Amino acid sequence: MAQPRENRIAQIVTALREQQYDTALAMLHIVLQESPANAQLWTMQGVAYNGEGKKKEALSSFRSALKLDPENIPALQGAAQIEYDQGDAAGIPILEHLLRLRPDDQTSHGMLAVLDFQLGNCSAAVTHFEKAASLFESRVPALHAYGTCLVKLRQLDKAAGVFEKCLALHPDDVRERQVLASVQLMSHQPEKAIATLNPVLDATPDASTLELASAAYEDGHETEKAVDALRQAILLAPEDVSLYVNFAALSATHQSFQVGINVVNEGINLQPKAAPLYFARGVLYVQIADYDKAQADFDKAYELDPNQSLSIAAQGLASAQQNDLAHALAGVEDKLARRPDDPILLYMRADILAQQAPEPGSPEFQKALRSATQAVALRPTLGPARGVLAKLYLENRQYAEAAEQCRKAIEIDPKDQTAIYHLIQALRRTDNQKEIPELLKRLATLRQQATNEEREQYRYKLVEGDTDSK
Repeated sequence: MAQPRENRIAQIVTALREQQYDTALAMLHIVLQESPANAQLWTMQGVAYNGEGKKKEALSSFRSALKLDPENIPALQGAAQIEYDQGDAAGIPILEHLLRLRPDDQTSHGMLAVLDFQLGNCSAAVTHFEKAASLFESRVPALHAYGTCLVKLRQLDKAAGVFEKCLALHPDDVRERQVLASVQLMSHQPEKAIATLNPVLDATPDASTLELASAAYEDGHETEKAVDALRQAILLAPEDVSLYVNFAALSATHQSFQVGINVVNEGINLQPKAAPLYFARGVLYVQIADYDKAQADFDKAYELDPNQSLSIAAQGLASAQQNDLAHALAGVEDKLARRPDDPILLYMRADILAQQAPEPGSPEFQKALRSATQAVALRPTLGPARGVLAKLYLENRQYAEAAEQCRKAIEIDPKDQTAIYHLIQALRRTDNQKEIPELLKRLATLRQQATNEEREQYRYKLVEGDTDSK
C-alpha cells in the first residue's frame, strides 16, 4: 500500500537533514512524477543535488521551483548561492528579488556587494558592503574589495578606515601597510602614512616601502628625509627605473636640477635603453636652459619608445595580435573593405603602416600618407590622425606641412606631447626656431604632469592588487 504523500515528504526532509542525498533524490523522483507542479518538491530536489555537488542540476531544480512560486525564499536562496559561488552575474536579479522580500538580509547584501564589485559596479557594491558590514569584519579579501571600490569612488577617508581594519587583522603584513599608506597619501595625510610605514622603516624596509615613505615625507614638507629614503631605495633596487624618475621629479620641484641629472645618469648607465630616464633627464635639462641636450634626450626617448605616437586604438589592436602589426593591419583592411570612408579605420591603417617604418616614397609609405590625409579630410578634429600625418610629413622632409599638422593637433589637444615633440622636430629643420625653447618647456611640464599621474596610478594599482573577495 502506497504511503500518503505527507509521510513521504517527511521522509525526504529527514533524509535531507541527515545528508542522505541519494535516498532523498530517489524518493523525490517518484513524488515529482505524481506532483510536478509542487514548488516545495523542486526546491528539495535542488537541495539534494546541491548536497551531492551537482550544481547544474541543483540550479535547474531551483529555477523550476521559482517558475511555480517566484516568492519561494529557499529556492531563491539556493539559486543565488550557486550563481554567487560561480561568480555569475545571473545571480544579481535573484538576490535583488530576495532583498525585496527581505530588505535587511545581510547575506544577500554581502553576495550582491561581491558580484557588483566583480562587475566593476562600485557605486552599487559600496551600498551593499555597508549594509553587510558585520559579515566582512574579519574577511580581508572582502574588505579589500570594499576599500578598492571606495578608492575608485574617491571616498578616500572611508577607504583608509577599511584598510586600517585589514592591517589590524594582519599587522605584520608589509603589503597591508603599503596599501594603507598609499590610500593615506592619496587623501593627503602624509603624517598618517609615515606612521603606518614606521614599523617597516624601523626594521628592514624594501625599495617599494622606501618609495612610498619618500612621497609621504615630501608631502609632509620633510624634503631631506624624502631624498634620503629615495636614495636608499635606489641602492636597494638600482634597476628600478621609476625610482630615478621620481628622484628627477623631486629634484625639479626643489630646483636641484644638476643633482637630479647626476642621479638619472646613474640610472642610464645601468638601463641605457629605458626611455623614461631620457624623458626625465630631458625635463631637467630644460630647467637649466640646456635646450640642445634636452632635445637630444627627447629624441633618444622617442627613438627608444616609438609607441609614444601609436594611438590607443592601434595599440589595442596590435596587442590583440601580440604586437604583430601585419595581422593588425589585415584586420583594419578587412573592415575598410566594407567601410572605405571610415576616418577612424583610415587613421588606424596609416598609424599601423607608420609603425612598420616604410621608406619614404615606397608604396607602403604613400598608402599611409593617403590614408592619414583622407582621415583628416573626413574628420578634421581627429587629432591623432593629424599626429600620424605630421610624423609622415617629417619623414618625407615636408617640414612646413608637418608643423602645420602639429599645430592643428595641439589646438585639438593642448596636452598632446607627441604633437609638441614633432613640432619641435619640424621647427629645428626650418629657420623658425625661436619657438623651440618655449615648446621644450611646455613639453617638460607635460612630462612632469604625466609622471605625477603615473605615480598616482601606481598607488591605485597597489591598492587594487589581486582582490579575491569570495
